[in-house]
Amino acid sequence: MVFCFLILTESSSENPDPVKAKCPPVLVDDVYLNGPTLDVNGAEDFIRESMRIITEDAVKKATDVREKVCEWHSPEDLKELLDLQLTDEGESDTRILERCRDAIRYSVKTTHPRFFNQLYAGMEPYSMVASFIIEALKPSLYTYEVSPVFTLVEDAVLRKMREVIGWKEGGDGIFNAGGSLSNMYAVNLARYHHCPDVKELGLSAVPRLVLFTSQECHYSISKAAAFLGIGTKNVYVVPSDNSVVFLGLQNSCIKYDTFGVKGLNVRVCDQGAVPFMVNATAGTTVLGAFDPIEEIADICEKHNLWLHVDACWGGAALMSAKHKHLLKGVHRANSVAWNPHKMLMACLQCCAFLVRDKTGLLQRCYSARASYLFQQDKFYDVSYDTGDKSVQCSRKPDAFKFWLMWKALGSKELEQRVDRAFAMANFSSFSQPEYANVCFWYIPPSLRDLPDSTELWEKIHKVAPVVKERMMKKGSMMVGYQPHGDKANFFRMIIISPQVSRQDMDFVLDEIDRLGRDL
Repeated sequence: MVFCFLILTESSSENPDPVKAKCPPVLVDDVYLNGPTLDVNGAEDFIRESMRIITEDAVKKATDVREKVCEWHSPEDLKELLDLQLTDEGESDTRILERCRDAIRYSVKTTHPRFFNQLYAGMEPYSMVASFIIEALKPSLYTYEVSPVFTLVEDAVLRKMREVIGWKEGGDGIFNAGGSLSNMYAVNLARYHHCPDVKELGLSAVPRLVLFTSQECHYSISKAAAFLGIGTKNVYVVPSDNSVVFLGLQNSCIKYDTFGVKGLNVRVCDQGAVPFMVNATAGTTVLGAFDPIEEIADICEKHNLWLHVDACWGGAALMSAKHKHLLKGVHRANSVAWNPHKMLMACLQCCAFLVRDKTGLLQRCYSARASYLFQQDKFYDVSYDTGDKSVQCSRKPDAFKFWLMWKALGSKELEQRVDRAFAMANFSSFSQPEYANVCFWYIPPSLRDLPDSTELWEKIHKVAPVVKERMMKKGSMMVGYQPHGDKANFFRMIIISPQVSRQDMDFVLDEIDRLGRDL
């Protein structure tokens, strides 16, 4: 064993600099061990320069309406432009900074005012800074000892979100890596609540279980059933109430047919299956519809079914006194999934799974009691070691991105953000959409005088893909499209960002017309 000794002289300070310690060189397996291998000053210079590039290109230019939303290239062309091959020798910092510029240049600018393609958009400065802090500190949320600040932050945010939902007497929850994972948490927790033996004995301990959800639910419900061994054929799809007709620019308020839930419940019981859960959706992905949670809660309570509300998209409406009625009855749910990275604009990812239970059900369901992390004889209150409630081990403190933003803006500003998104959606539509999803068809001049027929809709079906290709290659904006059931392809425009102006709304319609007039 080799020891390093400090050579103290009369001029030495009481706290000598360990860097100046006199240490003989130590060579182990051809590797020198003494001294840092990182040039800290050089690293600081690199970080400082990279932040300048991020500020200029990924913040300022990316949010400038005069800039392109995207610079389109085919996958093969982009591979050549990026030079993706990894080599034995490293590159200079100058070259790496060019790599940074290229990554920003060729990426889609989701913070651009004319990006309407997904359920997230816009630039949020406070949440962005929180993301930078997280990456700089590299924390992981499993124990208080390694992440004291962020453990308390997550607890505070979850408490406030439960309060907004209406669970005044407490509850539980955890932030995780995506709304799909939140829904999987819900399905598994509901099953564990129904049959706790499944944790140790597996599927042999449970009868054939089925869950109910609407045909408009997120696909993660079926994925959860497949992943957890329940089976996709045991996901019973409840017919939707199509009482509101989908016409042109009008959104369809497709919701649960609650009578369908009652009928299916009787039918599956007659088949020997055991219903254990109902999934309701607050803000469907395509149309932005809200299921009648209050009515579904009545059925769930009557038949002792776990009620989960997938409010990943629509949960933001709870922040608005004007629009929270859309989730009436959500306080009666057993669990709720809510993604602040969507309408509230926290940086991705920021996803909460919240539970009304106050008995430690979440902990009992997921705990593995890893002795190297969750020792019970620690010198502090181990109830703050929350990692055993998660299926993850390493877990980012995503709640901090929401907390810092909420502290900066306050609940009132968040409410205004939601109200403005609703107002912009209503302004841009001939009808009043239920949420911020504005769905419409573009009919080119050549098709406008044709009689309604199957042939006409087959032609309309081909319009949106061509217009989308042209807007992407031009880089002027991004608006999504899709079919729905037997409906032809239509555009789905998601309005979130407070940077979006009335002029941007006008531009979208004018640009679609410019791009599609010749079709």
